[in-house]
Amino acid sequence: MSGTQWTRIEEILDGKKTDKAIHLRGWIHRTRSSGNIVFTIIRDATGTLQATIKKDNLPENEFEDSKKALIESSVEIKGTVKRDDRAPDGFELQVTGFKIVNFAEPFPIVKDQSPEFLLDQRHLWIRSQKLSAVLKIRSTIVGAIHEFFRNNGYYEFDAPILQPNQCEGGSTLFEVKYYDNKIYLSQSWQLYAEAAVFSLEKIYNMGPTFRAERSKTSRHLSEFWMAEMEIAWADLHDVTEIAKDEIRFILNKVLKHNKRELNILDQDIKKLQLIAKSEFPTITYTKAIDILNKKENMNVKWGKDLRTLEENKLMDHFETPVVVTNYPIEIMAFYKPRDPKDPKTALCFDMIAPGGYGEIVGGSQRSLDVEDMKQRLKEQGEKTKNYEWYFDLRRYGSVPHVGYGLGVERVVAWICGIDNIKDAIPFPRTLIRFRP
Repeated sequence: MSGTQWTRIEEILDGKKTDKAIHLRGWIHRTRSSGNIVFTIIRDATGTLQATIKKDNLPENEFEDSKKALIESSVEIKGTVKRDDRAPDGFELQVTGFKIVNFAEPFPIVKDQSPEFLLDQRHLWIRSQKLSAVLKIRSTIVGAIHEFFRNNGYYEFDAPILQPNQCEGGSTLFEVKYYDNKIYLSQSWQLYAEAAVFSLEKIYNMGPTFRAERSKTSRHLSEFWMAEMEIAWADLHDVTEIAKDEIRFILNKVLKHNKRELNILDQDIKKLQLIAKSEFPTITYTKAIDILNKKENMNVKWGKDLRTLEENKLMDHFETPVVVTNYPIEIMAFYKPRDPKDPKTALCFDMIAPGGYGEIVGGSQRSLDVEDMKQRLKEQGEKTKNYEWYFDLRRYGSVPHVGYGLGVERVVAWICGIDNIKDAIPFPRTLIRFRP
């Protein structure tokens, strides 16, 4: 069918092709035959459509091919679009031509749809309606992140993935043999961003991030994508407001472009619309502990990090994401400075999403105190000489600056309402999974 004008299923579902003869190509999503009629659901990247194939409407060999074609067979068909309230999406294609591009073998994903089996078959399960919807929303989210920062005057800046230093803690480093040396996969672009921010002032990045966390929870990946930003001449309040604006911007883009996918995922669109219009509250870590202890009758000691349980209980009291600031300095990374107004806390923040999705954004002001950073690195067993280049940034014209990282998969999981973060990325990498 060289030179054929192909119709996308979304054009049909939008009512633009009713009563018109069209050519369609895609894959058999479901199929059943009854005597001289075959009812087939065809899918392409834009949706699914019922196709009705009658023996009298096409050559015998084409009808026989339609009867024996299994799911996931690829096809090229032609026919006339008709409205039909009995069809799943209100339209059907009355087929007058049917060509098999590839006869599929029996599809291995049938009755066994356990999570581990589907992960083993990820290269095939990625075709499912659910994962397809998630990946479309993910694409919108990534595009929105780029648009948000570029619209606000940020430059995209790329940092190396192979790095000689730890940023977020030595216990979660992936070690790499680099010729005759030992280096690590990136935990964050941040240290390099702090070099670039004195040149470009407003920068952002989207890149892979690696954390060797020995965790098997539904909220952790060993390889994930982080959207990070850094800005000069700004403080903690400034950066938390930027983060809130970014999340609202992302939500509005998804609501504009992905309502069909949100419906496939049974997401509450009205709730997301309300969140996108709302102000997000900011509270301190101390206030969060107070809520947990007084309203949830918990016994959370001041100074411990908030676990999944505490975050989920806290978010029972909020309908929108919440920014939590001023975590205890003792549990924070070396580059997060003390708050002069409350020295036992750091000038840092996490944004926690409602619904049990935990932290989706984390950031801080950056310390300008070289001696304090050296001391804290020593306490962690780090060699301060490896950070001399980083300390140089404070010695030559340093200014107040801030930044944060947004976990792309965490945001995708929250907006899509999916149970496990493994479904927020095409091919997840975890403590126990590195294939396919």
